[in-house]
Amino acid sequence: MKDAPSMIEKHGLELISFSIAGQEYCVDVLSVREIRGWTQATTLPASPEHVRGVINLRGVVLPIVDLSARLGLGVTNSSARNVIIVVDIEDQQVGLLVDAVSEIFSVDKSAVQPAPDIGSEAVKRMVKGILPAEGGRLMSWIALENTMTVN
Repeated sequence: MKDAPSMIEKHGLELISFSIAGQEYCVDVLSVREIRGWTQATTLPASPEHVRGVINLRGVVLPIVDLSARLGLGVTNSSARNVIIVVDIEDQQVGLLVDAVSEIFSVDKSAVQPAPDIGSEAVKRMVKGILPAEGGRLMSWIALENTMTVN
């Protein structure tokens, strides 16, 4: 007998929130493989500014993307306080360098607002939607599938 879908699958999303440059963002928790402390990456020649390099994760070469730089918020000055969120993007595992991970939370799909049309195709590509957060703040839901594409 087939299991009934959970309430999250039918009506909501399960997301993980994190901070970059003082702002809150989130991604689908089902994309997250693990969260780990910062590890110095080996740089790759001629790589884009947002690619910090690669690390060895249990025998797998894992590219590290500075999500702040990728989102156009400036390069992260990495330290032991930073975190790497290991995610699945299509058929590849990638480490996302962020400032801190906040929480895993559920939200009803109806709470997600589209990214506003501000005349930027990059915003439309990188932001799946905008979610309300505590205290009247807003949080951007990042489109992971577009973090590794050029432009």
